[in-house]
Amino acid sequence: MIASEQLIHPDWPAPAHVRALQTTRLGGISAAPYDSLNLGGHVGDVSLAVARNRMALNALFPGEPVWLEQVHGTTVVDGDAASCAPSADACIARQRGSVCVVMTADCLPVLLCDAAGTVVGAAHAGWKGLAAGVIEATVQAMRVPPPTLMAWLGPAISQSAFEVGEEVRAEFMRHDARAAAAFIPGRESGKWLADIYVLARQRLNALGITQVYGGDDCTYREQHKFFSYRRDGVTGRMGTFIWLA
Repeated sequence: MIASEQLIHPDWPAPAHVRALQTTRLGGISAAPYDSLNLGGHVGDVSLAVARNRMALNALFPGEPVWLEQVHGTTVVDGDAASCAPSADACIARQRGSVCVVMTADCLPVLLCDAAGTVVGAAHAGWKGLAAGVIEATVQAMRVPPPTLMAWLGPAISQSAFEVGEEVRAEFMRHDARAAAAFIPGRESGKWLADIYVLARQRLNALGITQVYGGDDCTYREQHKFFSYRRDGVTGRMGTFIWLA
C-alpha cells in the first residue's frame, strides 16, 4: 500500500464524508521514465506495472475509479452509471462509493463538491478544455447552485514554465477580456507565459464559486514529486480522486 506521505490530501473545508486525494509520482513500481507511480495506461509504460500501481491504491477507495479516456474536451460523465473508460474529461457522482478520477501531468485537475456534500466532481482542465468550458460543463452537470460549491486546484504547470502562443491567449480573451491578467510576455516575441491557476479561478468566480483552494504547486519545477509532460515528453500520469463515503 502507498504511504500517506507519498500522497497529497486536499486542504479544503469539504464535508467530512467527501473524500479526496492526489497522487504524486512516488510509491509505485514503474521504471524510468515512468518512475514510479504511473497511473496512465496510454503513455507507453508496461501495462502490468500500471495495473499494479492502480491496484496499490485500491485499498484507499470504496470502489473501482471511473478511469476516463481524456481527449481535452468538455464531456462530463455520470460516475454512478459510467461504463468502462468513457471518452470524457470530467466526472460527477452523487452515490456513495462512486469514485471520480482525472489524470494529469501538467494539465490542471479541478475537484468540486457542494457544501452539503450531495455531489462531487473532477475535471481535467488542460488549456484547451479550460478554454472550451470543461469547468462550466462540470458545474452544470452537478445540478446544484454554483455558489454552494467549493473547488480545489491540484498540481499543474506554473506560469513561469508554461509558455504558449498568441492563439492561446486570444482564445481565452475571446471568452473574457479579463483573462489578460493571466498572461505576461514570454521569452520570445509572440509568446506568453500563462497562469492556468488564474484562468481557472476566473472561470470559477464567474460562475459564482468563490471558495477556491489549492493551486500552489508546479509540476514542471518539482521534478522529484510530479510528472510533467512539458518537461520530459515521455512520462507518467498522476491521479486526482474524489468520492462520497
